[in-house]
Amino acid sequence: MADAYVPGLEGVPVTESKISFIDGKKGILEYRGVPIQVLAEKSTFEETAYLLLWGKFPARGELEQFDQELRSHRRVKYGILDLIKCLPNTSHPMDILQACVAALGTYYSARDVADKEENHRSVIRLIAKLPTIVAAFERIRRGDEPVRPRDDLSHSANFLWMLTEREPDPLAVRIMDVCLVLHAEHTMNASTFGGLVTASTLANPYSVASSAVGVLSGPLHGGANEEVVIMLREIGSVEKVRPYIEELIRAKTRIMGVGHRVYKVKDPRAPILQRLAEQLFSQKGESPLYRIASEVERVVVEHLGAKGIYPNVDFYSGIVYDKLGIPLDQFTPIFAISRVAGWMAHWLEQMERNRLFRPEEIYTGEHDLPYIPLERR
Repeated sequence: MADAYVPGLEGVPVTESKISFIDGKKGILEYRGVPIQVLAEKSTFEETAYLLLWGKFPARGELEQFDQELRSHRRVKYGILDLIKCLPNTSHPMDILQACVAALGTYYSARDVADKEENHRSVIRLIAKLPTIVAAFERIRRGDEPVRPRDDLSHSANFLWMLTEREPDPLAVRIMDVCLVLHAEHTMNASTFGGLVTASTLANPYSVASSAVGVLSGPLHGGANEEVVIMLREIGSVEKVRPYIEELIRAKTRIMGVGHRVYKVKDPRAPILQRLAEQLFSQKGESPLYRIASEVERVVVEHLGAKGIYPNVDFYSGIVYDKLGIPLDQFTPIFAISRVAGWMAHWLEQMERNRLFRPEEIYTGEHDLPYIPLERR
């Protein structure tokens, strides 16, 4: 039995991996050894997903084949759409997504996780179909029929098309694509760990992904970008930032989108999103939320920067999505659309050398208590 209790398993390695690397003191994030800044500038989500899954950059023909596989698996069974229509349209989109991802496993036989060809097909289906599910729920809850995916569009462009049924704007497509690249992987985070615990039982990959979606739905993990926008709207103006933030600091209340369990400098993804936001606002008009956010960052760094507390990736992603016209509660599902690539990369890696996760606990209760008959209690 373990002789030391570590709350939240903080700092406890649970696996070895070649997929991604973080140096929180230097602000480094790499996918398969490639800096995130390079991928954000030069790659696409499809190429980045391939890199994460298979451990190398694809040759042109390999990328074309992978892209074609994704495009040909975007549609979902009518039963999945019927399921969405049967569930309350007041549900949070993450709850819908978790239910539908689990339901995908009822349509595809993937119980033999030693079958590498079926594993490949499962990975393709999950990456391809999650955007369709997210967009379908958004349409259905507004009273509209889902928009069929288009095979002639990229992953990001097709998602925006399914959301709006409008020809996607090139700048919006590029920004969405970079956002998907930035969120695709982040070492042993909570949702990846949750998925791997499920995977360690040799559960099918749809159950693995559904477990990860459930973990991601919590506000301490994937929901932070929603909370950032709520906070910025509550502040209301640049002039109110300083008293608002200083009161949170005095009360030792968490500031959403600020600080990170790993990074002790500014999250390397945050400046990339900041630049994307500026590009978006220069073309589409400035957002008052961005002015407020910039002042929040200034006040936070002034007070907390010496403690290694800076804005993280969630701080600016919500502002970008808001300007793109994406509903607040769809921010985290977009996170899932991206992160499923990382989840599946870790799943494939774990299947090569799986061992059941079975941690210990430290019992703190009593012993040898008597049974008291019901009439005497």
